[in-house]
Amino acid sequence: MNRKTNFDEYLEAQLQEPEFRKRFEQAEAAWDIALQLAELRKARGLTQRELAVKVGTSQQQISRLESPAYEGHSLSMLRRVVEALGGSVRVAIVPKPRGSERLVADGDSKYGTE
Repeated sequence: MNRKTNFDEYLEAQLQEPEFRKRFEQAEAAWDIALQLAELRKARGLTQRELAVKVGTSQQQISRLESPAYEGHSLSMLRRVVEALGGSVRVAIVPKPRGSERLVADGDSKYGTE
């Protein structure tokens, strides 16, 4: 039987707040990007400085990109870095579960039906 820790219970309660949930999800994405970049760089046997030279940027910029706290990733910079490492960037757009909000093309819309 898995018992929830105090932290699990606290996090569960905090995630009920929309603004907290939004910030938490953004931080999770930044953490994931940072870990993937660092892992790929290390798998290619490069230091941050060596990668920076290949990309034409500074070691500090590579360090920022690999920091879980950094949320200023641009798609163009991610592509440059990942391509220098022999990889590719894939972006997925995932819809959130539908709530009570109505989308433009929902229901009785008549786009292209007349």
